[in-house]
Amino acid sequence: MNDYLKTTKDIYKAAAETPDIGLCCTTTPVWSFPGLEIPKIMLEMNYGCGSTVHPRDLINSPKILYVGVGGGMELLQFSYFSRQKEGVIGVDVVDEMLDACKKNIKEAELTNDWLDASFIDVRQGDALNLPIEDASIDVAAQNCLFNIFHEEDLKKALQEMYRVLKPHGRLVLSDPIAEQTMPENLKNDDRLRGLCLSGSLPLKEYIKMITDVGFGTVEIRAKRPYRILHPNQYDTAEPIYIESVEVCAIKDPMPADGPCVFTGRTAIYYGTETHFDDHGGHILLQNQPLSVCDKTAGNLEALNDSNIWVSPSTYFYDGGGCC
Repeated sequence: MNDYLKTTKDIYKAAAETPDIGLCCTTTPVWSFPGLEIPKIMLEMNYGCGSTVHPRDLINSPKILYVGVGGGMELLQFSYFSRQKEGVIGVDVVDEMLDACKKNIKEAELTNDWLDASFIDVRQGDALNLPIEDASIDVAAQNCLFNIFHEEDLKKALQEMYRVLKPHGRLVLSDPIAEQTMPENLKNDDRLRGLCLSGSLPLKEYIKMITDVGFGTVEIRAKRPYRILHPNQYDTAEPIYIESVEVCAIKDPMPADGPCVFTGRTAIYYGTETHFDDHGGHILLQNQPLSVCDKTAGNLEALNDSNIWVSPSTYFYDGGGCC
């Protein structure tokens, strides 16, 4: 095992044995659903930087994979939507975390009368070699795990997620990102990498890693402030600003002109006609906002049409639009 992966395993072994509330302080509120009671211990072991649970991804009792189980909170939330035997599979490489997760799920059974522990199948396994059959999963997710990997390992982890997803299946990710260049000494600090900090990539590089393995559609659902690596605490010449990003990558066929990446851009036509047709499959109704992917936004801007306004990226996308 690579040194940095061993260090990471040790960090989360300790966090499983003694919950570390401040380890990955998420800036995202915990989802609340009718009849769902989350045990306190799961909240204390919420080692993520965002949320991967989105109700619109979870219709029709999907088969769900969650990699990096933590205290089991997201497994519990996912099972709320997939109440079937082994409807949710949790995979983790840390035995102590698996044991803690199973214990926490048993505790959750006591306060959630709808929950049966058989809904959740917790397995020992590695994100780089998932113990999952090809094309068997509807929704796969990870929260603040892939950020740990060096780029070659990140590529393997994304390829594994792509492999196990069904056609049009969804990979929901939450990870830290940083637009500034991360100093090499921090990138190579095994502990900082294991703490999901110094592996932060710029968003464009992160998206390119995702699309390079074949995901034809990518949605940027949220981007939030997360951490500052300041010279007072870290060996860096300048403060490094880290954000958390929530992304959904869809196993759609790759378009001939490249992936559709939604970064929260919108187009509005305000001319005198009832609509505008770009003859490329996109209709803009008069004064009706339309979410557009970055490709379509760029094509519309290139028209230099004074009757069309195209927004910058808001890094918030909640569905619908041009594709």
